[in-house]
Amino acid sequence: MLSLIKKMIPRKLLAAISPIYHFSVAWLAALRYGFPSKKLNVVAITGTKGKTTTTELVNAFLEEALHKTALVSTLRFKINERSERNMLKMTMPGRFFLQKFLREAVNKDCEYAIIEMSSEGAKQFRHRFIEIDAVIVTNLSPEHIESHGSFQKYREAKLSIAQQLKNSKKSKTILVANKDDYESAIFFNVAASEKYGYSLKAVDSYSLNKEGVDIVIEGKKVHSYLPGLFNIYNIIAAMTYAQTQNVSLDEIKSALKKFRGVRGRMERVYATSHSLRKRQNFEVIIDYAHTSDSLEKAYLVFEGRNRICVLGGTGGGRDKWKRAKMGEIAGKYCKEIILTNEDPYDEDPQSILLDIAKGILNKKIHIILDRREAMRKAFSDAKEDDVVIITGKGTDPYIMDKGGVKIPWDDADVAREELEKILFAK
Repeated sequence: MLSLIKKMIPRKLLAAISPIYHFSVAWLAALRYGFPSKKLNVVAITGTKGKTTTTELVNAFLEEALHKTALVSTLRFKINERSERNMLKMTMPGRFFLQKFLREAVNKDCEYAIIEMSSEGAKQFRHRFIEIDAVIVTNLSPEHIESHGSFQKYREAKLSIAQQLKNSKKSKTILVANKDDYESAIFFNVAASEKYGYSLKAVDSYSLNKEGVDIVIEGKKVHSYLPGLFNIYNIIAAMTYAQTQNVSLDEIKSALKKFRGVRGRMERVYATSHSLRKRQNFEVIIDYAHTSDSLEKAYLVFEGRNRICVLGGTGGGRDKWKRAKMGEIAGKYCKEIILTNEDPYDEDPQSILLDIAKGILNKKIHIILDRREAMRKAFSDAKEDDVVIITGKGTDPYIMDKGGVKIPWDDADVAREELEKILFAK
């Protein structure tokens, strides 16, 4: 009904009244649930990449220090011990959902609410009337350009999240931002009572290996199962904030030892049964990577290995500009490339894959629209010590098809099913 009404309103008029509508709904939602953020320590985490992992790390560090936490992310909703998968296919739920969630967190005696905040959510004022105590900015790079209209507008949407610190009535406000990221510099202009820049220089040394990363911080060696340089940044971001909350380095070290990773983020997939797992002589990785930069970083984790890459592009009707670039990255790093369906919406999925293929030079490409079949092909072709990297969906619960049809999906579950079929036949 709402989409029908939108179509009936002239575009210019819709653009003029939309901010008023979104602002009003945000205020009504907060009013309905009694402005619950006033009674919580609210941590907003934003940026282009690394938000979900950083959200989970902040939660892990606070929990290790025995704080009661609530969490909203692309991956899940959590209040204390209760956790459920985010099936909404949006990072930041609607205003009434958020305010109700925060009220429940207050009622369950949570001290902290950790919220992953997106530019799309900010555009609809979902962050308004949430009194924020701290904002963590991971990085900033072009994304959702067609939705926002330009990179500048996308950046402004992200910046508006941090600017909520100025409107917050909390006695102390904290900004944590990535000093090594050029675009993140603008966030340091935001008003906050305390500002912290984090950098790779914050660690004494680090090393990357097949088992994750080893970091030396303040003379202490810290191990994490999270792979890749980008995850060191996520760890430092979460650590920087946690230390403002008097979480000790020993507590951070202990939390990282227990932290095995985040579903859909560089997630390793194995056969369930021990007998089949013994036959698996190649790695399978599921990752959400959906920008050229994050795709390249995912591939670089497995430098020196033969990579079989299963990827789509962007969702139908959006960010068409980056498709060929995604193909170029795959062509640079992958031994074998299998292009497959992701979220076509109302666009022809074949045309999306052909756009990606334009960036791939001098590499054989397999175009297999059926995502399950594409995985099966990758596992069949994998040799000993190869790594199959399946990107684009992560933990997305659906493949979004024509006419708004939602096809239930889980990359890791489907990959495990197909992997076990291949291993059983060996």
